[in-house]
Amino acid sequence: MSKTITIDPVTRIEGHSKVTIQLGDDGKVADARFHVTQFRGFEKMTEGRPFYEMPALTARICGICPVSHLMASAKTGDALLAVKIPETAANLRRIMNLAQIIQSHALSFFHLSSPDFVMGFDADPVERNIFGVMQKQPDLAKDGIALRKFGQSIIELLGGKRIHPAWVVPGGVSAPLTDEHHSSIMALVPDALDRIQRTLTWFKDIFGNFDPEIRSFANFPTLFMGLVGPDGELAMYDGKLRIVDAVGNIVADQLDPTKYADFIAEAVEPDSYLKSPFYKPMGYPNGIYRVGPLARMNIISRCGTPLADQEWAEFRMLQRGAVLSSFQYHYARLVEILYCIERIEQLLGDPSILNKHVRAHAEPNAFEGIGTSEAPRGTLMHHYKIDENGLITWVNLIIATGHNNLAMNKGVLQVARQFIRSAKIEEPMLNRVEAVIRTFDPCLSCSTHAAGQYPLDVQLLSPDGELIDSVRRG
Repeated sequence: MSKTITIDPVTRIEGHSKVTIQLGDDGKVADARFHVTQFRGFEKMTEGRPFYEMPALTARICGICPVSHLMASAKTGDALLAVKIPETAANLRRIMNLAQIIQSHALSFFHLSSPDFVMGFDADPVERNIFGVMQKQPDLAKDGIALRKFGQSIIELLGGKRIHPAWVVPGGVSAPLTDEHHSSIMALVPDALDRIQRTLTWFKDIFGNFDPEIRSFANFPTLFMGLVGPDGELAMYDGKLRIVDAVGNIVADQLDPTKYADFIAEAVEPDSYLKSPFYKPMGYPNGIYRVGPLARMNIISRCGTPLADQEWAEFRMLQRGAVLSSFQYHYARLVEILYCIERIEQLLGDPSILNKHVRAHAEPNAFEGIGTSEAPRGTLMHHYKIDENGLITWVNLIIATGHNNLAMNKGVLQVARQFIRSAKIEEPMLNRVEAVIRTFDPCLSCSTHAAGQYPLDVQLLSPDGELIDSVRRG
């Protein structure tokens, strides 16, 4: 008879999911699966809407990273208009996108993951949360809150509000940056730089305490993919796709994101609503790849800002070739926060950022458009088709969390094999299953577009499929 164990606090994963772990005849873990049980449907819901509404509509997919969808959707709208937007508008979009990455990374690292680093993976879950961090490491908690506020404040100053700003539109942005807001943002930069550098120093001092997790948290060879600039520098808003292998060799470079269907396909598994993209030349499932902060640190030739370049060089010393452990997504997020702050300062330092010409106006000049940018969690692709009236007839969204689906599944299996020692699920084991998924910072609502509650179910099955034990968080 199955036994249900309820553990508080609620899991620190955004989305509704389930994990099943299958035992072999020898009592050891034979297989493990990460199931996303929300229904994909946002692509269908937008059919029939005018294409120019898509940035505001798709931003509602997610309350954590609405700006990411604004960027990819507006770039798709640019393609449908067949216009080159003003460079000032592109740079203002870049600033908002960088601010979005900062606030989202801060939420992931400080609020969702730092309790494991500060309290320990085996700590009492009643204390292993952001409130425990506030008590034990108050300065760290304050830095996390301040960095997230920094990113959100920039979004608000540019777009008028922190969540779902309608400022990014096909053809550019709806209003220029004012002198007052320019000065306000610049005044926030020095404090943000101090806070992220302090956090990097702290994390580099302590992550060596987690060798078992570093060895087992989705630590295996895969491909890595993301956008890069012409010289291989970090590119968050635009660029071409680069794919590298597990030893750091470039497999493909300067791939046109608008031709993604030539090299990326999407598989569907019967036990999950989350699609599983893969690199077509290697087939399914061998074409497994990862996106997001870890992937971006692995594919680039440099970040492109002084302080971040120094940190990136140190990061790459972790391992010869590509850094494979998904535990190091956390480290990579901190490097990216540093880069984003520096890059915002660079963009604001250009006098043309105050130019008033920030939007190109046109009627639809193409029936199909694709927009790609880097979201906090990885490469985000929007693909729309419209009719002669500019109404949406077809949509495909490839979300960063989807790109990582194969790796998350393989990571759950690796952690289960490492930490399951009996036919009973103990809380520390559950937390590590949860934590390996959390390294990817998945946004399951983003990738499946459904509303509802967000529990995590873990089921332990015998070789004949009998339910031995289950744990439900939430």
